[in-house]
Amino acid sequence: MAPESPRKDRQEHPKPHRGAGRQPSAGEEPRLRAAGGPVAPREPGPVEAELLGELGPGWVSRMCPLQGGGVLRVIEGGEGPPVVLLHGRGNAASMWFPLLPELAREHRVLAVDLPGFGCSSVPQGPLRTAEDGLRYFVEPVEEVLSTLALGPVTMVGHSLGGLVSLELALRGRVPVERLALVDAMGLGPEMGLDARLFFRAGPERVARVLGPKLFGRIAPLPDTPVNRRLMALAYELLTMPGGRPEATRAFNALVPLTGGVFHRFARLGEVKQPTLLFWGEHDTVLPVSLAEAAVKVMPDVRLVRVPAGHSPHLEQMDGSCSADWFR
Repeated sequence: MAPESPRKDRQEHPKPHRGAGRQPSAGEEPRLRAAGGPVAPREPGPVEAELLGELGPGWVSRMCPLQGGGVLRVIEGGEGPPVVLLHGRGNAASMWFPLLPELAREHRVLAVDLPGFGCSSVPQGPLRTAEDGLRYFVEPVEEVLSTLALGPVTMVGHSLGGLVSLELALRGRVPVERLALVDAMGLGPEMGLDARLFFRAGPERVARVLGPKLFGRIAPLPDTPVNRRLMALAYELLTMPGGRPEATRAFNALVPLTGGVFHRFARLGEVKQPTLLFWGEHDTVLPVSLAEAAVKVMPDVRLVRVPAGHSPHLEQMDGSCSADWFR
């Protein structure tokens, strides 16, 4: 199936509802077929649907078909220079919810569900090597952004989304104008042992076993009303029916239990775009030392350290984090 044309066939966000997820309404993208059989886009759960419904009528979700089958979901709003947001492992575009209205005041914002996460769905493929795992996440995003023909874009990526953003800049097929990497994978081989064990055990499995209350203690956000909703969203995303087997395999190819995780340190000097490294100085998953080493080899880079953990963009929601991305 050919990719859809830019800004076409977009769907307004569904009204908040309760239940196990909504059924496709008239006019929505039908189930798609790849060579291996049907590839069905996932539906948002009740927590996510309620949050997205609060964004207002200026925000839409589009299901962007991929030529090989499957879809990527893009949540879009605002007008101006385009900014693309890529989330981390196990999350979805909706985890950027607290920052979306502010960013949309001056930018066309496109928050993308990475392949295999959120409401995105992609066909199975070979996942034998770390490069295979990288292609699993990068190539569908590259295809959709190329099809949308956004022009020069700012890429903002958190954790796994940071690695995808960095790789898109290195590949050069998407006109990346600026990078903001938030506690990003890809800068070097280090990752905390506790994080490796957690990822290998499977966050989806751990969430189901522990339940929402105990699971929320693993990596809690500051206790605020919006963060309590984000924690509920994170739990909902990890416990969606069917799990995330292909995305998990791809991620595990990038993050072995022992040895170095996949990185592009040797190529960081090739990144010519102005780059912000926005880092939580208390991050135990991807330590700030990764960013400190990257600053020494990247030609146009700035490091901003904040008193936070692995998700400083959610832990420091006073508006300063997103303002730093565009200075």
